[in-house]
Order: sequence, then structure tokens, then C-alpha cells
Amino acid sequence: MARPAPAPLAISLGDPAGIGPELLATAWAARTVHALPPFFAVGGATLLAAAAQRRGLDLRIQRIADPAEANEVFPTALPVLGDLDGPYRPGAPDRDGASLALASLTDATALATTGGAGGVVTSPIAKSRLAEVGFAHPGQTEFVAAACGVAPADAVMMLASPALRTVPLTVHVALAEVPRLVTRELILRRGRIVAAALVRDFGIARPRLAVSALNPHGGEDGKFGDEDRTVVAPAIAALCAEGIDASGPHAADALFAPHNRDSFDAALCMYHDQALIPIKALDFDAGVNVTLGLPIVRTSPDHGTAFAIAGQARAHPGATIAAIRLAGECAARRVP
Repeated sequence: MARPAPAPLAISLGDPAGIGPELLATAWAARTVHALPPFFAVGGATLLAAAAQRRGLDLRIQRIADPAEANEVFPTALPVLGDLDGPYRPGAPDRDGASLALASLTDATALATTGGAGGVVTSPIAKSRLAEVGFAHPGQTEFVAAACGVAPADAVMMLASPALRTVPLTVHVALAEVPRLVTRELILRRGRIVAAALVRDFGIARPRLAVSALNPHGGEDGKFGDEDRTVVAPAIAALCAEGIDASGPHAADALFAPHNRDSFDAALCMYHDQALIPIKALDFDAGVNVTLGLPIVRTSPDHGTAFAIAGQARAHPGATIAAIRLAGECAARRVP
């Protein structure tokens, strides 16, 4: 018997002055070419129509009152749930736009947590703007985690593309803080979450984790620091003792070479740039931010609001399309 289809995906608007609305509209227009799963926008019917017109798209929009209607509407129109809306002023962010972005994010996340949506795809926001309207979280990842009742430490960022998957163990912190923050316990905790998510959401029966070294050449026997032999290596050994296929510490300058990338399913990296540089160098227009460790599926395109080019039909839709596709694949694997 075939599995039932997951509920349609909820897409938040992001900052309406950024590239999110036009890329959401573009993704719907490309739904057939990319075999995208059904999705609906949470609010923004008027501004999405304006963004599509600016992009030169022939977009039909249909308001829906219930997420369940999206499956029927999706083939012929972009379903838009609810009355949230605002003017389309690309490149001119303001408080009203930030309030709309926050309301859309809140509603989209709530739909995913209650089962009304199969998952949530969050469009780009401007954190500084959201802070002006009461957003108290470092970013959307922490917001979604809190809405799910998950501790921030257990909401793990993965960057995924067709070429590579990476996980930064530390994210938005000063590089000088990384050696103190990378502990055996952190590596173990994140390694377990990543391994479990690769099984549940990516369908990999026995995932292989490659753990990068913190220091050049893995510290070279302590010559360039001893963290790799005193912290990283023992953590890898502990993961292996739990039955997780983990290897390393691998010198980061060689880990992502073409002949090495097929030897692992995800790389655990010590800090932000160590994880993001290879993804953006290899597959900038198809990078997806996936939050692991949540009871819901959450993805986001791996780029920002790009206010400087909003409304100019210059933004590439690849990451948005990839985020929707990946969310649909993960949601389908979660259907009992």
C-alpha cells in the first residue's frame, strides 16, 4: 500500500522588501519543471502578485481558508492562506514589513507544529529589522526551535546541497571563541542528532560522519594546538563506540576535495566558515539550510534578503526551489 502524501508545505514570506516574495512566486511558476511538492504562502496575496509582476511572471493567486485546500489549488494557482498582507516596496525595508515577516513566520511555524502543514520553509529575514518589532531570537532557527519546545543546543544547522552536507558545530561566534566552545560533549551531542536525522529525514540507513579538525593538519601532533588529539579524537571514538560511523579528525583543507566527498554523508565542522565556504563554493545557488533535531521539517534557502537587488529580477531562485524540494522529501519520509 502506498504511503499517504504529507500535508502541503507552509512558506513564510520573509521580509517583503527582500527577494523572498519574488523567489516564492518564481518557485511556484517552476513547480512542474522541478516537480515541487504542493506548498502555500502564509499571507501576502497582494505583495506576491506585485512581486511576480515585477519579475515578469504570469502568476495566478488563489486565497485559501484551510491548508488542506492547497493540494487542489496548487496545480493551477499559488495558494495563499490568510489575510496577512502589505505593500510591495522592494529594497526599502521598514517596521511594517518586519511585522508582516514575523506574523507570517509565526503562523507558518504554528501550522507545521500542529500538523496543518507538512513542514515549513522560511524565507529570508533581516534580523536587525525583526528585533525592532520584538523578535528576541538570534535567528529563525532558534525561533522555530522554541516554537517546537526544543532547546537551542539541540536545533542543529545543516547546510545541504546535491554536492555536500556540512554541519557547523559553532555558528555565529567569534573565531577566537571556537576552541573554548568545541568540547567533547558538543561533538557527541551534535553527532548523535546529525546521525539520527540522516536516517529519518534523508533515508540513509547507516550514515557516515566525517569530523573535521580544528587546527591546520589536525594539529600536527600538538605543534599547531592539541585540541584535535585531546578533544576531537576522543569524541569521535565515543561516537564510534555508540555505533555511529564517524571518522576524523580530518584536515579541513583536504576533506572537501572531490575524491574525498564520496566517503561521507555529512561533515561536522568546527566553525561557521569551515562549513559554509565549501557549500557556497561548490553549489551556491542550491544550498539549503536544514534544521535538524526538530519534531517538524524546517528548511530555508541559504542566502539573505538581498535588499540591494530585490525587485530587479536578478535573484537566482535555485536555493528557494531546492529548499522546497528538500522539505518535501523530508516530510514524505516522516509520513507513517
